[in-house]
Amino acid sequence: MSLLELFCDVDDFCLEFEPKWQVQLLNNGIRRRNRQGGLCLSEIMTILIHFHESRYRNFKSYYTLHVQEHLSREFPGLVSYQRFVELMPRALVALAVYLRRSFGSCTGISFVDSTPLAVCRNQRIKRHKVFAGLATRGKTSMGWFFGFKLHLVVNDQGELLGCYLTAGNIDDRKPVPHLAKRLFGKLVGDKGYISQELTTQLLDTLGVHLITFLRSNMKGRLVSQNDVVLLRKRAIIETINDQLKNISQIEHSRHRSPVNFTINLFAGLIAYSRQPKKPALRLDDQPLLTIA
Repeated sequence: MSLLELFCDVDDFCLEFEPKWQVQLLNNGIRRRNRQGGLCLSEIMTILIHFHESRYRNFKSYYTLHVQEHLSREFPGLVSYQRFVELMPRALVALAVYLRRSFGSCTGISFVDSTPLAVCRNQRIKRHKVFAGLATRGKTSMGWFFGFKLHLVVNDQGELLGCYLTAGNIDDRKPVPHLAKRLFGKLVGDKGYISQELTTQLLDTLGVHLITFLRSNMKGRLVSQNDVVLLRKRAIIETINDQLKNISQIEHSRHRSPVNFTINLFAGLIAYSRQPKKPALRLDDQPLLTIA
């Protein structure tokens, strides 16, 4: 999808979203000045999302070297970089709603995983102030980090079905009931999701069958051959996490505001959702046991 197609899609969304959002603010007793600026909401969102589709590693370089130098005709009301940073919070709620609309549909086979989002190096934890009181220390198989955890659910086509952001020290199993509300069929996770209580809760309340690896001391538990194949294919979500971090740039240590951190995360997830080619298992073409 080109920049023009992205803007048209975002602009169509904003034409529907903005009037409803203004009514919501008025109903809540919140009054805001609605002055027309150089950039409208759809232009701000387009620039934020397009950054994650570009090859630039940081937003300042993208805005000053690409947008201002090469996209001035597409965005005639461009403002300075500092002013754009001040405008970014206006797009927070709209990006959240647009992300929700970008989610795919459950196919009956889903994968769940969490990935750390470090906000600074471990050596700087004691001096870090931007996320004081929000970020926490957490530990993964790769070691300790300071920041947050992004919990994701995807289908076998690589499409995002849900996301949940928590502090870095939150158990991976805690957000699963919330993430599984729109799911059916089987949900595949690693050993971090082993819990008889969680398995029973998902099956009884949502009808979702949680499939995990078995620990060596878990005797008497049987796993079907199809479930074993799905567990082997769980690496699809690891690939998605890698793309989100290394292509969509959802993790870096240069944030100066929790709000802009969230905006960067939402825009990166949207950019991934717009990818024409995603990691996929193609389970519709052949039986599970033939792809083991």
